[in-house]
Amino acid sequence: MDEKRSKATRTLKAVDFFCGGGGMSYGMQTAGVKVIAGIDYEPACEKTYLANIKDAKFINCDVFELNEKKLAKDLKLKRNDKDLILIGCSPCQYWSIINTDKNKSEQSKSLLVEFERFVKFLRPGYVVVENVPGVLRRKKESGLENFIQWLEEDGYVVHFEIHNTNDFGVPQNRRRFTLIASRVGNQEVAPKVCSNKLNVSDVIGEANGFPKVEAGHVDDSSFKHSVAKITPKTLKRLKMVKKNGGDRLGFADDPELQLPCFVGKDNSFKDTFGRLWWDKPSPTITTKFFSVSNGRFVHPEENRALSLREGATLQSFPKSFEFHGTSMEAIARQIGNAVPPEYSRRIALAIIENSNGKL
Repeated sequence: MDEKRSKATRTLKAVDFFCGGGGMSYGMQTAGVKVIAGIDYEPACEKTYLANIKDAKFINCDVFELNEKKLAKDLKLKRNDKDLILIGCSPCQYWSIINTDKNKSEQSKSLLVEFERFVKFLRPGYVVVENVPGVLRRKKESGLENFIQWLEEDGYVVHFEIHNTNDFGVPQNRRRFTLIASRVGNQEVAPKVCSNKLNVSDVIGEANGFPKVEAGHVDDSSFKHSVAKITPKTLKRLKMVKKNGGDRLGFADDPELQLPCFVGKDNSFKDTFGRLWWDKPSPTITTKFFSVSNGRFVHPEENRALSLREGATLQSFPKSFEFHGTSMEAIARQIGNAVPPEYSRRIALAIIENSNGKL
């Protein structure tokens, strides 16, 4: 099977719930799956999604208000279709270990249960769920325990595991819960681990087509090598952070530059103002990767945060992928929330291989 692109001998098709800007859909499409539609509550994702996912519809709606029968009719979906993949990568702030406003994300904890309605109604050949590891740690509260039990009782073979996407061709340490359920054959379906893991130096830097830029650089082209502004004091701080993996301890002893909140706390939040290492995968790309104060998101050598395109590349989006948004924050949110397309592609290849073996 071609590692870069597989031609399915039967037509696999997918509907991508909570699709965002289309990371999961793009990986599926690249592998050879026909993506019928993406569904998302956020209208800001529509332009990005439609620019990259060929011949797909974007359905802007709240899944709580979406009816199973109407969706099936509108998309011409058949029940019990073994060539159909339903994907549910719901927003995961509530189950994340990252400090977020849990009250604000309260409603997101029930999204898996809402997705389950459509799985039970359509009974597709395959079901894919991707989320933060916390959804498994609290599987009863999240609804995951009951969902897996129903899938198994209904004849699905269920694979679920915490994967690090760096094991699957993504130059980033990103631990994710992944479930792939199949009622086509009796084998577990799981993506294959790759032998060569990628590091930061494999994908960004001048040798990889990223010219040196300064903080505040604006790139109005589709490449989006844009970088957030920083204050003169922050620039002084970054100049004191050691190249290639340095952290904020580089300026901790300077009374002018040390942040009051870190006085006496040298071992707390050391990734803040930290640089990436060239010879390691990047840390998890969050929605705040464009900010030097929100994690280890400083360029390995240059005195700035990662650019939008660098963050997207570390998420395994190709340079040709178009991002649309009204602000840097809006585009970064699409990038940070996305399923890495290369990880998605490998999930799709595993499904295609299983499907072709059951002709």
